[in-house]
Amino acid sequence: MQRKKAHIDACIEQANIDRGIIVLLTGNGKGKSSSALGMICRALGYGMQIAVVKFLKGVQDTGEDTFLAQQPNVKTTFMKTGFTWDTQDQEYDTKKALETWQQAEQYLNDESINLVVLDELTYMINYKYLDEQTLLNAFNNRPASQHIVITGRAASTALINCADTVSEIKDIKHAFRANIKAQKGIDL
Repeated sequence: MQRKKAHIDACIEQANIDRGIIVLLTGNGKGKSSSALGMICRALGYGMQIAVVKFLKGVQDTGEDTFLAQQPNVKTTFMKTGFTWDTQDQEYDTKKALETWQQAEQYLNDESINLVVLDELTYMINYKYLDEQTLLNAFNNRPASQHIVITGRAASTALINCADTVSEIKDIKHAFRANIKAQKGIDL
């Protein structure tokens, strides 16, 4: 344990760069958005200003949306289409994705916002609703101390390369496949 402590202490000593980071949460498992919500709670504990942009679940009522609406330090923007596979209208979904991204860009340019969460953004890239290079440029040009959390399955190589921290959430078993409906407080 003494060697382990010495090693960890040395690593902490070397970590001397202080800047905003990009966290990418991807993979097929449940928990990407939930993990982002945990970081939102952590940031709220420090009195930070937060912006949450949801790109898929914008018309679905969730417990976290109810909670976040009560937080004065949180701004929220929801893509007004819900799940893209429900609309079956690529032109409409693209238009709504662009409108939602325009608001996200404003958050990414606002130095007063400490954390920007871009929930389910990977789908917007994969479905070609948003131009990936435009997003990467916005990430690279944000205020130096601003943090970004991006969630969604099938993250592109470019997003992975852009991020400072990447976690892949693995799917092992899910209640939905056993015909158990989404549960309040767990899934909604």
